[in-house]
Formats: sequence, C-alpha cells, structure tokens
Amino acid sequence: MTSSVFDLERLLFTPTTPDTNAIPLIFAFPNEYSVGITSLGYQVVWATLAMRDDVQVSRLFTDTHEQLPRNPEIVGFSISWELDYVNILNLLESLEIPILVSFRDDSHPIIFGGGPVLTANPEPFANFFDVILLGDGENLLGNLIEAYKEVRKASRQTQLKRLAQVPGIYVPSLYEVEYQTKDGAIKSIQPIYPEIPAVVQKQTYRGNTLSASTVVTQKAAWENIYMVEVVRSCPEMCRFCLASYLTLPFRTASLEGSLIPAIEKGLQVTNRLGLLGASVTQHPEFEELLDYISQPKYDDVRLSIASVRTNTVTVQLAKTLAQRDTRSLTIAVESGSEKIRQIINKKLHNDEIIQAAINAKAGGLTSLKLYGMAGIPGEEPEDLEQTVTMMHSIKKAAPGLRLTFGCSTFVPKAHTPFQWLGVNRQAEKRLQLLQKQLKPKGIEFRPESYNWSIIQALLSRGDRRLSQLLQLTRSFGDSLGSYKRAFKELKGQIPDLDFYVHADWSTEQILPWSHLQGPLPQSTLLKHLGDAKSYFNRSQNQSRE
Repeated sequence: MTSSVFDLERLLFTPTTPDTNAIPLIFAFPNEYSVGITSLGYQVVWATLAMRDDVQVSRLFTDTHEQLPRNPEIVGFSISWELDYVNILNLLESLEIPILVSFRDDSHPIIFGGGPVLTANPEPFANFFDVILLGDGENLLGNLIEAYKEVRKASRQTQLKRLAQVPGIYVPSLYEVEYQTKDGAIKSIQPIYPEIPAVVQKQTYRGNTLSASTVVTQKAAWENIYMVEVVRSCPEMCRFCLASYLTLPFRTASLEGSLIPAIEKGLQVTNRLGLLGASVTQHPEFEELLDYISQPKYDDVRLSIASVRTNTVTVQLAKTLAQRDTRSLTIAVESGSEKIRQIINKKLHNDEIIQAAINAKAGGLTSLKLYGMAGIPGEEPEDLEQTVTMMHSIKKAAPGLRLTFGCSTFVPKAHTPFQWLGVNRQAEKRLQLLQKQLKPKGIEFRPESYNWSIIQALLSRGDRRLSQLLQLTRSFGDSLGSYKRAFKELKGQIPDLDFYVHADWSTEQILPWSHLQGPLPQSTLLKHLGDAKSYFNRSQNQSRE
C-alpha cells in the first residue's frame, strides 16, 4: 500500500509545523491502517501530538507508514487488543529495536505503550516496554513529553528514573518482582531505587469535554464514520466489567459545550455518526441529544450507537435509529437468571428486557442483538435454562424481530471484584448447550471462542514471567495449542496454564498488578466480591432444602 491512504484523510484539526529541534517520535498502532484509524483513542493521541510544535510525529501501522525518522527518540504504541502484542514485537524488529528492554541501550528510543489493555494489566508485556501510561491520555501525554524534554540529553537510565516520577507513568524495569518459587505465586514487588514510587496511580481525566474523531476517511474499518464519545465509564458497575471498574468515575460530555459542537463539526465532512460509550443512553441529556439529531437537516445522517442500557430502549429511540438507517440495536443482558444478575449486580429484570424488544420492534427496528455470558461465578445449569426461557419469551413477545444472542465466557479482569476468580471449566459445555437449545427456536446464537477466552484470561491475569511465553508462542502462532506447547517448554520455570486461568486466587495473595492502583482500593473490591458471594450460598442452600 502506498502512502496514498493518508491523502484520503479529512482532518478535523490543524497539524502544527514542528520546530527544528522537535522530538522525532513514531506513534504506532499494531494492526492494519483500517483498524488503527478507526480507534478513537489512537486518533486523539495522534492529533494531540501533531498539534505540538515540540514533537515531530510520524504514524506507523502494520501495512503502511508515513515517512519515519532515521533516529526516533520515542516510539509509542496504542493497544486495544491483547493479541496485537505479536505485531508490536514485529514492528520493533522492523525498526531494528531490541524486543526486550534489557537489551536496549542509550542509542535506542524510549518505547512507551498505552491503551485499555496496558492500563488493565501491563505485566505480561512489561519486559517489552520502557514506559507504560496508566489511564487517560489527556493529561498523561503532555506530562510524558515535558518530563522527557528535561532529560532529553541524559542517559537512558536517568531518563527512565525521571519519567517514573510522573504520576501514572510506570517504568517496569525499575521494579523488582520476587516469587515464592520459580513457578509459584508472587512474594513481593518493590521499586529498585528509593526515589521510585512504590505504587503507581492510574490517571483519570475529569473534564466534561470528551473525545471526538480527529480524522474521517473512507479507508477506516467503519467507512467515513465520525465518532463522538458521549460518556466515559459506566455507572452500573457489573462486577465482572473492566469497562466500568477500571475507568471510574462515570463522566458525561456536556451537551451544549461538547457534544453538539462536536457533532456539528463532524457532520460537515460526513453523514455517518457513531455515538460511543459503555452506556450511551445513560447520558442525563440523552433525550435532548436524540431530539437534536432528529432535526430534518440531519435526515440523511446514518447513526450508529454503541451498546445501550436495556431499560432505556424506548419506542422513540428505536424510531430515531430506524429513521437514521440503523436496523439493529445491541443490549447486554448477561443472563436470564435473576440470581445471576444479583451476583453480578446487573440491575435488570426479564420484563424490562422483553419490553425493550417490543419497543425496538414498534419503533421500526428489524433486529435485536443481546449479549450474554456463560460460566459467571456462582452459575448453575438451571441458570442457563432460565436464559433459554427468557429468549423464547422475547421471541413470543416481539414476533418477526430477528434475535441474535451473542455469548462469551466469563474472564476475570484486573481491578474488578472478580479478579480473584478463575474461568469455569464447564463454560465450553455450557456454550454448546445454549447453542443446542436456541438454534431450533430460530434464535441466532453467536458464541465467542472458548479458546480465545482462555488466552484472554491468561493475559488479563498474567505476571511478567509470561513475556518468555509470549516470545515462544509468537514463533508457534497464536492458537491455544501454541500457548500449551510453550507452557510445556517452560515447565518448572513459570506456573502452569491452570494457575493463571482456572485457579481461584487467595484474597491474601499479592496480585501481579498490586503495585498499580486503579480507581478503587482493594478493600472496596473485596466488599463487592463478598456481596456477590452472598448470593452463591443462597442458591446452594435453597437447592438443598
């Protein structure tokens, strides 16, 4: 691919001409251009850098790049998907930069990474990055550049020590991890020098102007889409949910001050609008926002909305979406079992889910996609039967509405109350059971790969010993078989797959991310875990009676 993809971009910001002494920086996305340019996080960070005159930024993707500097001083990666680590290692090699931090010297650039994957748990990737940005880029990015400028001419070690002083900037090589045994749990995580903070605090941007696209292009995976972030985080706090717990508190973009000006700006260059956020319809002025988009002057606008909260699906919402070329709506219901919803703190009832389907159909939508989960802690086979019953009830209540049930396996995530709990070994069988029961009833069932869930769990609960494993699996390919083969080769040197994926961990145990502080203290997460577990026992006691 030639650089012509960049010529097709319509920019919604004005890049600055860099100073002669600007820092040469490469900002990479470890996937193809069409995927990377569709990431709002990547777009915003790139534009922020391109508007600074003290930085000369070039973009790099796996299939194309802008003109790259011969001697970059900083190389950054934005990571949205765990398995993209393979592409990070490939891109580092293509730039002739050693993959491991320990092999880099003063002649090599500082390699930083950011994004949701690294903020959640950077440890499996810790040996590949000099610097990891924990949290929202709004404040972190500028602070990183300013601190680097102070030590630009210093040795690598001096640079890293200075950067580690910046709140939210984590320098893994300045922390020593000790283990009980080679293949046992963690014994301690300590900074190597007294001036390095013992705990790194994730940074939270608290403004009410949220992100919007900085570029629109037909080469994006969502062609010509202009994206606007309506809310950040989610007030529901389902106990398995990284998108809620890791990004707290719930923040909303100001309607007059941020959303409307952003939408007006974007709709001057395209007629495709995407409203983003974990819980878009919970914006306090969502109705007003819908009214605004419903104006006749926006009749040709095609509107896409991220997942919406079930009990906010009104006929009016469905109607607006149908008029704006959206045929389908996505809601997360997790389970048809009341008990499971209490365990995970999902404040929702089956009658609300059925009503959402009725409203969707009445408003003119043709299909409804529901998201569920199998293997949730505390789940029994009868809970799955209740999910099947619920799906049948929806089909009866809204005949003719095309129903899809997408289902994943529960995966424990760092900084959530379920981080101590392992993946249920029965989950794969449970996905098959749902398939068997739903398909004959004309409900489309889309399970997420169980094997991928195992790899996800491994990376979401991994420690830095996994970097050896990741280097091995890269040469084997990224199937579950490759991971198992790599574990076999490293037997006795690192814990087994079972330890990372299926085992329930002791709440006394030092977690791989214990030195990285998320929005809530461990004591709060333990309280929420206790609340969830109080429903486990109830159901078992009832079944004994």
